[in-house]
Amino acid sequence: MDLSRPRWSLWRRVFLMASLLACGICQASGQIFITQTLGIKGYRTVVALDKVPEDVQEYSWYWGANDSAGNMIISHKPPSAQQPGPMYTGRERVNREGSLLIRPTALNDTGNYTVRVVAGNETQRATGWLEVLELGSNLGISVNASSLVENMDSVAADCHTNVTNITWYVNDVPTSSSDRMTISPDGKTLVILRVSRYDRTIQCMIESFPEIFQRSERISLTVAYGPDYVLLRSNPDDFNGIVTAEIGSQVEMECICYSFLDLKYHWIHNGSLLNFSDAKMNLSSLAWEQMGRYRCTVENPVTQLIMYMDVRIQAPHECPLPSGILPVVHRDFSISGSMVMFLIMLTVLGGVYICGVLIHALINHYSIRTNRAP
Repeated sequence: MDLSRPRWSLWRRVFLMASLLACGICQASGQIFITQTLGIKGYRTVVALDKVPEDVQEYSWYWGANDSAGNMIISHKPPSAQQPGPMYTGRERVNREGSLLIRPTALNDTGNYTVRVVAGNETQRATGWLEVLELGSNLGISVNASSLVENMDSVAADCHTNVTNITWYVNDVPTSSSDRMTISPDGKTLVILRVSRYDRTIQCMIESFPEIFQRSERISLTVAYGPDYVLLRSNPDDFNGIVTAEIGSQVEMECICYSFLDLKYHWIHNGSLLNFSDAKMNLSSLAWEQMGRYRCTVENPVTQLIMYMDVRIQAPHECPLPSGILPVVHRDFSISGSMVMFLIMLTVLGGVYICGVLIHALINHYSIRTNRAP
């Protein structure tokens, strides 16, 4: 149980008035008196003084209704000297205002307390009664489920108390009814619709006494989510889903995703499921049969969501030249001038020969047609 620190402003005013009425002390007289008369078990209690004179030389606190030496708890000489007495338990000290601080307060601290204040040639005494109360049993909280799926499941939390002034906390932040969260009319039930991955803890708090708050334990939620996306990282790096690698080289691939809880990984090569279930795949010496398309599939068994990513491994190849650019050819031989003349003559003779053949063929063709005419 987490109990927040009490604030005493209201109680001081209430019990100051009660003390004045009960004891008939006249504030105009300047007599010191004790204003704090209530403590809570387990909290820090301040047995406070009022009407303290200036230039105090010593404050001495005693257990009981008198200031006998055997009953002394602790004395304080400003600014910082403190001397424990026979009734000192190690939980008491005196602050700068001369008030007695008890931390933590126990039930057996209930009783009379006497203070003696020495200021100049004057010594004043005051006695007051401290009543220590105990809060009720630990504040309980329960939920209908703590293992949930994001955007699918809802959770209902119940605060076990008879108090109706209840404050609910989600992730240690006070919350109220909204489109996604609903608080019952009596305040004892909080329902979170479509839980989110960011809903981590639920807690309720009540005001047991005025300005004294009591918190329940924190209930932790486990919310499964994802995968939201899948990335396939490779070495060598892929370009537009293609990994270019030489035969015999090493290729590494890793499937990365954002998800919770434990995931299942499946690898598919050219349509065939591989017997491999890790997020990373290492091809230490790439072979021809290992070329082709790979698919990494990620499955969250709790959310029942599946996502995948593809990549292709291929060998490097020559890139075609852009249009309009001719290749440069380098030749390592030359032709002499006489060879050039020979080639020219050969070309001319060949052309003459071909022309003669064509002329002869035409003459024969027309002669045949003339002979056939009637």
